[in-house]
Parts: sequence; structure tokens; C-alpha cells
Amino acid sequence: MFLDFSTLNARDAYLWMSSTITPRPVAWVSSLSEQGVANLAPFSFFQMITGSPPTLMISPIVQTDNGKKDTARNIEQSGEFVVNLVPYAMRNIMNETSFSYDGQTSEFDACGVERSPSELVRPPRVAGVPVSFECRLASFTPYPADKPSCYVIFGEVVAAHIDEAVLTEKGRVDPVRLDLLSRMGGNWYGRTSGDENFELARPEGWQK
Repeated sequence: MFLDFSTLNARDAYLWMSSTITPRPVAWVSSLSEQGVANLAPFSFFQMITGSPPTLMISPIVQTDNGKKDTARNIEQSGEFVVNLVPYAMRNIMNETSFSYDGQTSEFDACGVERSPSELVRPPRVAGVPVSFECRLASFTPYPADKPSCYVIFGEVVAAHIDEAVLTEKGRVDPVRLDLLSRMGGNWYGRTSGDENFELARPEGWQK
């Protein structure tokens, strides 16, 4: 099967890419509006960019009315956000927060999500997740520049909160204990806990 993407509409291109570029980690992003409303929304267009400086990326799409999602608007205005990683146990409540509430409604309150205070940024964290990254805005770029379909947001990680229950006896993160969700195509999700996980050692000479 050959797909010439120049012949596809935006929706079909999205569906083919999102159903094949899998699994994708889920960023459960909390932000704060200028009015102090705490927003919470999941994004699977999310990735680590570099460790120096520690930077991650999320990419909220442009709304059908060409406006910004609450998350994008809040981050652009405040310069701060928190990326919470979603455990399997919180899959349903995460899904509830993907509903399009108006900007004056906090998903924390509407969906009954417990919050915890952050240390270095103002937006709250999600209580009970295994990992949260406190971030400050590094760059906010509409893409493509002439007719944006999304906003590529880089956030510099200034702090992390890691549940010690997901660490091994050697102090390393155990992916099975972490048990995070990953996004696949359609309504499908994966998880990091399972018998199919495996390790591969680096090739000989890697350290050289």
C-alpha cells in the first residue's frame, strides 16, 4: 500500500499517522488561566527533546474555529505548566478530562481530580500520578507559520516529582511499577506493565 500524502486531506493524514506512530506517551498537562482557573487536558503529541537543558515538547492542535486550546493559551500567557504522566489506574478519569469544557471550568473540579501544589511553578500537579514535571515555557511556535494547525511548545523542566514506589532497590525507575498509559490509534491504548516488555543491552563498545 502506497500513500501519497499530497492527495490526502488533513483528517486522513492524521488518522494514518496517529494509528501507526505508536505507542505515544500521554502528557496530562495542568495549566493556570489568567483568572486562576486550573485546566487539565491530555495530549499524546508529546515527547522528550533533550536533557541539556532538560526539555520536553507538547503540541496542542489549533481549534476548528482557529482559536487556541485552553492549555495552549494558558501556557502562552503564564509561561508555566506541569506534565503529569498517566498511570493505568487513572485511565478513566484522564479520559474524562479530554472533554471540551469552557475556559472558566476547571477539569480538576468537573471531573473530581485531586490536585497537589507544585514547588516552583503555579499550576497544580495531579495527585496520585507516579511522575510530574514542572515546566517553564522555553518556546511557543505556531506550525506551519503561514497557516498554523498546531502549536509546538517546548518546556524546560525545572523540577520533577517521582513516586518512590515506582523505583527499584537500586533507585531506578521500573517500567512495570510505573504502569503508564500510551496512546495508539482510534480508541486504543497500551501500558508499560506487561509480560511483553523486554531489555536489550547496548552493543559492545557503546561506552567507547
